[in-house]
Amino acid sequence: MAAGGRPEERIATVERETAESKVSVTLNLDGTGRSDVETPVGMLSHMLEQLARHGALDLTVRAAGDIEVGSHHVVEDTAIALGRCLDSALGERVGIVRMANALVPLDEALSEVALDLSGRGYAAVDLLSENQAGEFPTSLARHFLESFAVEARMGLHVRVVAGRNEHHVIESAFKALARALRAAVARDTRAPGSVPSTKGKLR
Repeated sequence: MAAGGRPEERIATVERETAESKVSVTLNLDGTGRSDVETPVGMLSHMLEQLARHGALDLTVRAAGDIEVGSHHVVEDTAIALGRCLDSALGERVGIVRMANALVPLDEALSEVALDLSGRGYAAVDLLSENQAGEFPTSLARHFLESFAVEARMGLHVRVVAGRNEHHVIESAFKALARALRAAVARDTRAPGSVPSTKGKLR
């Protein structure tokens, strides 16, 4: 608790700069779904906005890079920065719900996400098809989710139950991630101040 009995702020900023990209991410876990996202990859920006809105996260992202050789570097480095930002904002992970899942439809697409903010990075991501969705193919969406999970130190399972349209498949997966994150990072009112692990720590 902060002074006066107020909960500690769970806000973090991470900057990542390489020869291939420059990314800055600010994340507030106790936000209202506001986003301010600028990337050179339209589908990536759209998915980050979905993550903020449906996860009730306040998110600011600025990303730039060598998009002339493809979108891989910007997408990957944004995932890394976002994952590290989530890890930092969670701090010692005291008093959180920790585990959650969500099943989210989008027209013909249906995606299921289960996650555990365990302090250990692992990802099992099944997005079915390998087709292109603009400059953001499903294979790159999978790589984003895998990189994000590892850097956030969470266990992440993503499964597409149904879907034909690549845009719908990716978007339903990101919305399911958002809903699961929203529940998992929530403060556990039944166990405030306790670490949700029999080991006594999640770091």
